[in-house]
Amino acid sequence: MSEREAAAAAKAGSGQGEAGLRARLVAVGVELVTQEGAQALSLREIARRAGVSHGAPRRYFPTHLELLSAIAREGFAELGAEAAAELRGDRKSPRAQLAALARIYVDYALTHRGMYELMFRHDLLESNRLGLRETSLPLFEAMADLVGRARPDVRAPEVAGALWANLHGVAQLWGWGSLRLATGADGVEPFVRAALDAHLGPER
Repeated sequence: MSEREAAAAAKAGSGQGEAGLRARLVAVGVELVTQEGAQALSLREIARRAGVSHGAPRRYFPTHLELLSAIAREGFAELGAEAAAELRGDRKSPRAQLAALARIYVDYALTHRGMYELMFRHDLLESNRLGLRETSLPLFEAMADLVGRARPDVRAPEVAGALWANLHGVAQLWGWGSLRLATGADGVEPFVRAALDAHLGPER
């Protein structure tokens, strides 16, 4: 490791040498995707911002996809923590909990647009590497569990998948301005409620 790279590892604050530099590369990637979007996540730019040579990331992430996966994992961990905090010890009905989860999901999508775009591009990510699959699937499993409890008469994974796709589309179209233009709506909440009603039936 060069002196410059060693200094970057120290800057990461971990005191773990190369492990600290690895964490620094991921942290820089999270910052970059937050500020500039997924299209900005080149190895060269991440290395530049981390203060290391452009070849240094290859030492920790043999492929660009592995680094992208590590960055996306941070997004899933953050979203999962928000959902878990909302649902932990919650005594509301499964339908009410599902509504809360849906709002958290759409709000995250609209306030973390670059990270959100990266997180769900599994065609770009190594989803079986670096714990990404283990970090992303629990959120869907929680949604499917709540659907099953709210509507025991349906096949929960399929309904949860359709609801997820609906919420994803709501978030994307609202973020692009399309829903606002087409409907004149002032906020995204009516579309979240409509998606829940469409897949679970009207709230009783």
